[in-house]
Amino acid sequence: MAREYAQQGAQLGLLARREASLRTLVAGLPGGGSHCIYAADVNDSAALAQAAEDFIRTAGGIDIVIANAGISHGTLTERKADLAVFTRIIQTNLIATVATFAPFIDTMKQQAAAGSTAAQHLRLVGIASVVGIRGLPGAEAYSASKAAVISYCESLRVELRRYGIAVVTIAPGYIDTPMTRINPYPMPFLLPAEVFARRAVRTIAAGRSYAVIPWQMRGVSWLLRALPNGLYDRLFANAPHKPALNESEP
Repeated sequence: MAREYAQQGAQLGLLARREASLRTLVAGLPGGGSHCIYAADVNDSAALAQAAEDFIRTAGGIDIVIANAGISHGTLTERKADLAVFTRIIQTNLIATVATFAPFIDTMKQQAAAGSTAAQHLRLVGIASVVGIRGLPGAEAYSASKAAVISYCESLRVELRRYGIAVVTIAPGYIDTPMTRINPYPMPFLLPAEVFARRAVRTIAAGRSYAVIPWQMRGVSWLLRALPNGLYDRLFANAPHKPALNESEP
């Protein structure tokens, strides 16, 4: 997504834990000298706020904020060691989304009130998942976190509508990334990350309130949501599980 926006001429503020990876990415982007990088963990709300303040000052404002950080591990409620994994997943996938958006909202409100042309395209973007639509066995924490992101973004969307700030929720299906490559089961409609990025950027530009990418998963998610609980339970009772933390990469 950073590459897509850089090709459009955007000035980027990129935050991730690995500074070396950020520097490598920026070195290959158009306008590399204008982009800002911040090496921080999204669970450090103070670091997020400091990065937001610095970028707003450097860029002179903000147009789009994308909360894209997320982690996933197989979890089971009865496994005592998984309580810490639950906490980490909920913290990273949900609470960090809130902490990512929070430092930008006042500035966005001020920009919207000023009535500039750019203010018509203010966006807060939450990356959820189709797994947030119906919970999958063995993915209790991830399913819960992404369902919460969907509901949180909906609440925020209604709240900020009167200020002219759009909130966009994107629910990806399976995207080819290191997080999905460890899955020991077939992944229907698997998308290359670059293809997902192009479609997501178009969705954000359109200001759509909610989108499932790829479109094939939209139909699947609608069907799963419509299934009676009893039928859904029988169909997914023996579904394969994502590896637990000690079975996958940290």
